Amino acid sequence: MSENSEAPGPGPTPGGTKPGPQPEPLLFFGTTWVDHDGGYGLRRVGAAVGSLAASVTACFVLRFAFQGLEIAGVGNLVGILVVLMFVICSAIAFRMTWEGFSRRPADPVREANLRGLKTIGFVGSLIAYFLRTFKEAPGEQLRRAEYETALARYTKRRSARTGNPAARKTTKAKRPKRK
Repeated sequence: MSENSEAPGPGPTPGGTKPGPQPEPLLFFGTTWVDHDGGYGLRRVGAAVGSLAASVTACFVLRFAFQGLEIAGVGNLVGILVVLMFVICSAIAFRMTWEGFSRRPADPVREANLRGLKTIGFVGSLIAYFLRTFKEAPGEQLRRAEYETALARYTKRRSARTGNPAARKTTKAKRPKRK
């Protein structure tokens, strides 16, 4: 979210952007989530279809990898451990991705440390993205709340600064002039 408080007046600036906080663009949606315009509905359908197709493709790739383990003859224990690893990592990645749509991470360092786990469980992240597109653009709720808060702060700050402060009369009593 960026604030442009230097632009005078309530109208758009010569560059075409209006003063005040600017909405943060979302991946695949840009800023169409603000007013649900510019093909927002089609973008949501496209995001849903794309994430579902990517997750199905990823499952096929994982199936081929598992068949490779079977061909290599590594044993049932290794096969079960690999399947468990992908299931657990996918479940954790799903939960982390789903929660990331509605709130910022409390600890960015922890989030960075778990990036590898989310990479292994990428199928869970893709499914979370797919399911979230039925409600809204993924991340829209968080960005909308932040944008509306920033807009309210900006409006309050702008309304408090009306008039020319130099032209205000002072309420102090004047001192009598010395002779």
